[in-house]
Amino acid sequence: MIKPVIKWSGSKRSQSAKIKSFFPNTYGTYYEPFLGGGAMLYAITPEKSVCGDICKPLIDLWIEIRNNPEKLADSYRHRWNRLQKEGYTAYYSIRDEFNKNRSPYDLLFLSRTCVNGLIRFNDKGEFNNSLHYSRPGIKPDTLQEIIIDWSNHVQNTEFMATDYFTTTSTAKKGDVVYLDPPYFHTKGRYFGAIDYNRFLEYLEDLNSRGVKYLLSFDGVRGNEDFTVEIPSNLYKRHKLLPSGTSTFKKVIDKQTEEVFESLYLNY
Repeated sequence: MIKPVIKWSGSKRSQSAKIKSFFPNTYGTYYEPFLGGGAMLYAITPEKSVCGDICKPLIDLWIEIRNNPEKLADSYRHRWNRLQKEGYTAYYSIRDEFNKNRSPYDLLFLSRTCVNGLIRFNDKGEFNNSLHYSRPGIKPDTLQEIIIDWSNHVQNTEFMATDYFTTTSTAKKGDVVYLDPPYFHTKGRYFGAIDYNRFLEYLEDLNSRGVKYLLSFDGVRGNEDFTVEIPSNLYKRHKLLPSGTSTFKKVIDKQTEEVFESLYLNY
């Protein structure tokens, strides 16, 4: 499985190979406007790609991964060593700094040392998850190898800190878009949210432009069916892909439930 450089809600690491198998054999530019942890970008490593997210610190981090992997690794090492020496106060001091300045260097550190790696922001965009006291965080040497590996995979990617409409505005016939938006039933667990009706208009626009898309969306968790009734004229295929067990149920309710996520394709 892909080793994450940054953990993000809704990661597609466990599904990336299966989703990749549905991609067209040939296409022009690859677009991913809800980038998050970038598992699909890594799995595909396209010759040309445009990827975005509305979380600017996240995109700033991706730019550093692409442009300055060694500097980024050193910054994590410095913060990690500080945590080992000073203890929990270092974590909360760095979290306060992030909430003031939105530094991507601080974000990387927080993402690898917070509780269960679950990145959470409040309504003000402030990072609000706590330190994972029983774990020291990923070791700097290990993370450095991962950062450099990812950097090699994203050299041909343009990153944009903007919404999905803007990120994919230049997509044309022959291009492909992978969509992994905040899910309909779990809006409070993601950075930002989307207007569902506007999103349906967006899918219609992609169809009108002849742009192929793959959409990951709500599916089935345990005995509960969260599948969204997307108008059938907007897609041609709907698949349910296994994605492991529910992280939130595991953490919050100490339960294990199998999860299957939807994949819609317009070709």
